[in-house]
Amino acid sequence: MTDLRIERVDGDAALLDWQFVHNAIIPTAPLSFAEVSERARRNRLCVAYRGDVLVGCSTVRPPTADASVATVIARILPDHRGLGFGGQLYTHSLTLARGLGAEVIETCVLESNPEGLRFALSRGFVETERYVLPGDTVPFIDLRLA
Repeated sequence: MTDLRIERVDGDAALLDWQFVHNAIIPTAPLSFAEVSERARRNRLCVAYRGDVLVGCSTVRPPTADASVATVIARILPDHRGLGFGGQLYTHSLTLARGLGAEVIETCVLESNPEGLRFALSRGFVETERYVLPGDTVPFIDLRLA
């Protein structure tokens, strides 16, 4: 297995790569460049490459002063799944979240992404809630690491 090069989003090119992966995997809730830029200011966004090929992205929503809960989301493009990249990106993101003080880890998966749901469940996450965003038809699934 080839290791990933995981980089924190810094600059427009990386923001566009992160946006591409997000919108490919979450087509029911696409984000504009302005929305991605805003998320990068409050969350830790990373992009993952195999060599020069974009394979995924991650989001870590850091804990707040009120709660030691972080949300960790690792997304791998379909053509690159099953090669261990999701595990590497998840481990990187989990380490980052714990370093930011997270004691509780959550994640979120779109129901139409069964590979992502299986991945989360196989790492000890349990479902806590399902909901549909206004105007959507595909539920999001929130999970918490047990």
